[in-house]
Amino acid sequence: QDQKNNFTRFLIIGKTPTKLTGNDKTSFIMGVKNQTGALYKALEVFYRNNINLTKIESRPSKKKIWDDIFYVDTEGHIEDNNVKSALEELEKNNQLIKFLGSYPKDESKRV
Repeated sequence: QDQKNNFTRFLIIGKTPTKLTGNDKTSFIMGVKNQTGALYKALEVFYRNNINLTKIESRPSKKKIWDDIFYVDTEGHIEDNNVKSALEELEKNNQLIKFLGSYPKDESKRV
């Protein structure tokens, strides 16, 4: 790698859910309607539920031209009431919510 502070994240994928540790992250895919304010309204759900977004990355949807999907990482675990509540609300109001998993945060020191 060319940059000193660059790092690669590896994931272990499995079918067994991880247990709540109190220091977790949750990842999911979100699709919003292609209309003014749709992304704003989706992001507001995290604010109202006091959830910190640690990553949001857009990618073109393979289903419909000009539609995007968002890969989102948040602090918290799916078993946390605020995370569960936010994802349920998003599921009601958006085209797509695909839960990818909750897992312990990586607390290793980066050099």
